[in-house]
Amino acid sequence: MIVPVHNCRPYLDRCLTSLLIQRVSREIVVVDDGSTDGSSELLDLYAAHHRNVIRIVRQRHSGGAGRPRNVGIAHARGRYVFFCDADDYLGPEALERMLAMADRNGSDMVLGKIVGHDRRAPVSMFRESADRVPLGESSVYNSLSCFKLFRREMLERHAIRFDETLLVGEDVVFTAHAYCHARVISVVADYDCYHLVARPDGSSIMQRPGSRDPVSWLRMIRRPIELVVAHVRPGALRDHLLRRHFRLDAFGSLGRPFLEAGEVQRKEIVAEVADMCDRWLTDGVRDRLPPIDRSRIAALQDIDRLVRLAHIESAAVRRELTELRWDGRGRLAISGRVGLSALGQGDRPELVVGGLALVLRMRRDGAEPAADLVVPVSGGCDGFTGLVDVGELPPGVWDVHVTVECEGITRLARLGAGRDGRIAQPVPRLVGGVIALPYFTRPHGNLSLDVGGHVMSVPASVRLTRTRWSLGHRLMLDGEVTVGTGTPGAHAVRRLVWRERWSGRERHERVAAGAGGVFAARQAAGRLGPGTWDAYLELDLGGPPARFRIEAEAEAIVPPRTWWRGLVRRSVRPYATAGKGRLSAVVRTSTPRTFMERMVR
Repeated sequence: MIVPVHNCRPYLDRCLTSLLIQRVSREIVVVDDGSTDGSSELLDLYAAHHRNVIRIVRQRHSGGAGRPRNVGIAHARGRYVFFCDADDYLGPEALERMLAMADRNGSDMVLGKIVGHDRRAPVSMFRESADRVPLGESSVYNSLSCFKLFRREMLERHAIRFDETLLVGEDVVFTAHAYCHARVISVVADYDCYHLVARPDGSSIMQRPGSRDPVSWLRMIRRPIELVVAHVRPGALRDHLLRRHFRLDAFGSLGRPFLEAGEVQRKEIVAEVADMCDRWLTDGVRDRLPPIDRSRIAALQDIDRLVRLAHIESAAVRRELTELRWDGRGRLAISGRVGLSALGQGDRPELVVGGLALVLRMRRDGAEPAADLVVPVSGGCDGFTGLVDVGELPPGVWDVHVTVECEGITRLARLGAGRDGRIAQPVPRLVGGVIALPYFTRPHGNLSLDVGGHVMSVPASVRLTRTRWSLGHRLMLDGEVTVGTGTPGAHAVRRLVWRERWSGRERHERVAAGAGGVFAARQAAGRLGPGTWDAYLELDLGGPPARFRIEAEAEAIVPPRTWWRGLVRRSVRPYATAGKGRLSAVVRTSTPRTFMERMVR
């Protein structure tokens, strides 16, 4: 582990402690880059108490993190290198999990999930853990910070080092170079590995005013682009990597930074972007860009048009949910208001909204996103209504957005957080045999729709109406089930489930279901082994199987039954549990030997 330190005394204890508690064989190389705030004395104390783990290297202040990190690489001896800034820290199991991933797969790079504390952290590449991530078919290249696990042999073989002339972006150049040579890239996404911390005093390099000067950033970003061009052959992979630099770096500078820039700087930004397009923008990169960036390419000779596009992209989408209800045909009616408000003062333009629509996007953890479902709306910005035909939605969790179109650019925003205080959450509803549960997310309060009961609890009631014993010691059950405000069809009733309370063993029996939510089942009591068995009815409501305890009143339950089978005496006592009154059964067996043992006691 390599830690560059320059005047980080308030954060060093937390950082070094988080490294020392890692349960792996490790060395910690701390490079003191001319600290004057007492960091050096604290480092001496740590080194004295951890002589075989912490090594201190001191040098004159270099002004950036590139030189101390390079010095750390030169002193490193382990198989892997991990960089940690002195104001950040690791989760207790971070390196253990990342090393296990690397050793299992022979990884050259391992990305561990980064979480931000008052700082933005990358998200897209941490949706799920992966042993091997294809560089050209994933979003891992969007993360170009150096807070990753690198195989040291790869760094040495390809002379991958930090650019010491850069104060900002040196890690972007380093990590882009490493991606070009990494044969196996892995991701640990199920654990918070790296904690990215903002200093309250704003003293870190990236928090200082002007640290992301757009012209300087554009000139810096040429270096990783040149590395990609030098080391990756022309084709889909190169276009995928270059797309990141055009989308996030080049055209990103034509967004809000462009609005904040003066007239002269705007011309400099445009000149830099235009030159990058002339050099490296291929048809493959262009095809991967969103419409607003293709519009910017066409407008590189028109600064006024670029300013207007920046206003459209950075405008606030003002939206309000005004009504939410079920209509008479089982459709969810969503009504609201929406508009665009340009940022800034003075020359802020009026933005006129064109097309409107609702967009439902299925939530998919770690998988490729499903195609959005576009729901047309009636009305305009001051009042629109869209009707969602729930019966046509595949099962899953759908997040509701509103889209507004302005001059060919579409803006998308979640709907629901801003809403009339009188709006109540609609009751769940059975539509075509599938349960639909509209709800507001926590903590943001956005509108989502759970089709099938994936994340929301399904409101259902299963009530026992009668029990009786029949031939063959069969326990006959009659009951009725309701889901929300309706009754499920016969096809929705799957089976009766008896689950032994302590062992978790299960017995399943078929159920005969009829119209109006009535059902009948019979259980051969002799098939239930000794124990306490709880009764459930399992339903298919369009999502994962849903189980509900069978409610019962004591008056509806038959008396116990006892019988002999050979030398085995069996007793089955159905009963209603105390409090909530749910159907359970106690099964006991005994033999003559059992009686003798009881008499001896």
